[in-house]
Amino acid sequence: MIAVLHNIRSLHNVGSMFRTSDAVGIDKIYLCGYTGAPKDEYGASLPQIFKTALGAEHTVAWEKKASVTALLDRLHKEGYKIYAVELDKRSVPLHKIKMSAKELGKVALVVGNEVDGLSSAVLKRADVILEIPMYGKKESLNVSVAFGVAAYALRLSSLR
Repeated sequence: MIAVLHNIRSLHNVGSMFRTSDAVGIDKIYLCGYTGAPKDEYGASLPQIFKTALGAEHTVAWEKKASVTALLDRLHKEGYKIYAVELDKRSVPLHKIKMSAKELGKVALVVGNEVDGLSSAVLKRADVILEIPMYGKKESLNVSVAFGVAAYALRLSSLR
């Protein structure tokens, strides 16, 4: 499984998703749009990511990409299934997903901006749109929490 983080504005969220990616066994993270990278253009570590990643920025491979749609198109051609996390009329409750370990190896888990979520251009490219059921008054989770819930649910679904 790989991860695609698109237009994540909080560097703390990015760091948290690096740490979760290490824990759940994600092979690579693609940082798209204006999502911050662990190192700036001069090679210096960003303290906000360092603080929450706790070293996972060194254990999980990552790459910066400007265009999320070009990346998703390329991943499709490489045989990846795109799993976007978003509340949408086409979304499938996360607990209904079942897959093999082999299938999990070709999953790209995509999360988006903390306020705006994922664009229609991204959702159009998704093979599956995942919904995390909400039982309280709020309609969403923090993006790094939603990422963790979805990543672990997909990993666990492949173990059954």
